Amino acid sequence: MAISIQNASMHAEILMAKIENKTAKIAIIGLGYVGLPNAVAKAQEGFRVIGYDLSVDKVHKITSGESYIDDVTSESIRELIHSGNLTATYDANHLSDADVIVICVPTPVDEYKHPDLQFVENACSDVTNFMKPGALVILESTTYPGTTEEILVPMLRERGLTIGEDVFIAYSPERIDPANQNFNIQNTPVVVGGMTAVCGKIACMYFGNNAIQVSSPSVAEMTKIYENAFRYVNIGFANEMALLCNNMGIDVWEVINAASTKPFGFMPFYPSSGVGGHCIPVDPYYLSWKVKSFNMQSRMIETAGDINSNMPRYTCQRIMELLNERGLVIHGSNILIVGITYKKDVSDVRESPALELIAELNRLGANVAIWDDHVTSVTVQGETYHNVRDAKTAIVNSDIAVVVTNHSDIDYTLLGENAAVLFDTKNVQSMLGAIKGEYIRL
Repeated sequence: MAISIQNASMHAEILMAKIENKTAKIAIIGLGYVGLPNAVAKAQEGFRVIGYDLSVDKVHKITSGESYIDDVTSESIRELIHSGNLTATYDANHLSDADVIVICVPTPVDEYKHPDLQFVENACSDVTNFMKPGALVILESTTYPGTTEEILVPMLRERGLTIGEDVFIAYSPERIDPANQNFNIQNTPVVVGGMTAVCGKIACMYFGNNAIQVSSPSVAEMTKIYENAFRYVNIGFANEMALLCNNMGIDVWEVINAASTKPFGFMPFYPSSGVGGHCIPVDPYYLSWKVKSFNMQSRMIETAGDINSNMPRYTCQRIMELLNERGLVIHGSNILIVGITYKKDVSDVRESPALELIAELNRLGANVAIWDDHVTSVTVQGETYHNVRDAKTAIVNSDIAVVVTNHSDIDYTLLGENAAVLFDTKNVQSMLGAIKGEYIRL
């Protein structure tokens, strides 16, 4: 691989050589669902990687060879710790050793659905204070277009560093899909936008053959928002169709299956009790907030948001109706929530619609139990719910069981044979076997 770029600085030539021969030291800021898989992947490639996180607990777990992420095994961490290719710290001073710094911190929204960039700002401050000249800094945290140029770049320029000569800046949105068995860090294309042509080239070299270079960080930032807004809007449409079909006495799942037979011009999206996770229900609001500064509105995103955010309440309403039809009131009824994580086969409960559903059921006086072997317990509005010890007893004792997350390891036969009333928001009918009670789909 050629490592020279026309008019590249000496810093650039040195850094490219280090990346090519894998002597570049890499620092990953933020060791969550994005940062830790990134750190492990680069360490497995042969780089020396240091993971930096403010969480003492995370650092201690990694140091002791323990994984807390579904897609990363403890065995792989132990091997990398033993080889010396992976270390972890909560001391920002170690960033001064890094040739490449990748920022993978959370970007949540506040109660008003406005971007909360405190983690990005703090990480950028650490980078500015501790990084050495000649390093490549890549922001991966999902954010609105313009963040890299508005927050990171000014901090570095204030330090007197010239972008593209003394320091190299790029944005590359993470594309990690937890529990996806087909696509991972190794085979998923990576979009890269550099502040300069040299920045982009070096960042693409860091990411390898999967890198797809775009013209600027803003284009790369918008790419991530576009991807997730696309899904969010289409999920909103699917949820709205579910509401309409229910009122019209039509099975929305049958409609979607029939529409999916069209070999062109259609992509199926499915309704559910809501939208969860660290990306889909959050990222579109970064764009919605940003466009207001241009005196514009992202009407489709906002409408989809209204629909999607109402789904837990709608699910609760359906539960009330189903109980009423059987002469029961929701107050005092036993309701079993089957699956509480935001996604199938993961242990992450961030933004899970199940939590909102539980909160609403609790407000109405229902007795809620949870069945999800991916979590030990979850706390909702100060009340802690523990995973049931005896699933069969919990199913039998429930007035209604509600499938919210369709984990692969759920004993659906047990559920179908023992639930008096089964309300299915994920269309798991084909896995239930013999259904002995009443079965209703969203």
